Amino acid sequence: MSKLTALALSIAVLGGVWAFLALNPLAGVALVWVGFIAWGCYFHTGGDGAALQKTIAGMSFGAVLAGVALYLVSSGTLGGLGALAAPLIIAVTVFPLVAVAGFNLLSTVPANVYGYAATAGLALTAGTAANVTAADFSNPVLLVIVSTVIGAIFGLLSGKLAGVLGK
Repeated sequence: MSKLTALALSIAVLGGVWAFLALNPLAGVALVWVGFIAWGCYFHTGGDGAALQKTIAGMSFGAVLAGVALYLVSSGTLGGLGALAAPLIIAVTVFPLVAVAGFNLLSTVPANVYGYAATAGLALTAGTAANVTAADFSNPVLLVIVSTVIGAIFGLLSGKLAGVLGK
């Protein structure tokens, strides 16, 4: 079997397993789509042990920064600036996504951005922006980080399975 076919088969099988887990026993604890973002990030970052670390660290860092932004916007901080408050908060919290690229674990800027975007997107569409300080899975930051960790691990597993199938 070709390496590409082996990888496609491993991702298909494990993708089905991931979807079952996230939609059933892990429903409310993990998000299918965030896991797949982390899975893709793992492969575009190199598909190895370092990629696993950079995917988890970068996406988690981005999620935390998005959480800071969501907290500041939803709490009314800088509310006196009117329509400029949210854009200013976003600008200030997005800057570090790239500025930290000199640190090895956070050097994959797209991973940092994926975590930020997934968290902000989830919170804004689900109406959970005010939950960023909650110590449960209504907190979009926590939900994105857990989904990221599991999705990146599935990326690692699919690469290993593809290696076995491709031999």
